[in-house]
Amino acid sequence: MTALARPTHGRMIGGVCAALARRFGTSATTMRVIFVLSCLLPGPQFLLYIALWILIALWILFPSEEKAGARTVW
Repeated sequence: MTALARPTHGRMIGGVCAALARRFGTSATTMRVIFVLSCLLPGPQFLLYIALWILIALWILFPSEEKAGARTVW
């Protein structure tokens, strides 16, 4: 698995589906289809998408110590 980061190429709206697809080793099209199908179910899918859009951007701007090379205790 690769690090969760929004790509600059190959994204449609915010790059969240492309980032999740890269993270889990699937195609971006598959992840987009899964997201669209999940929107047919009741739930906060759009809010989750917006939250991931913001959180992934913040994670890139302010990387954690683990990303910088520090070891985790757990």
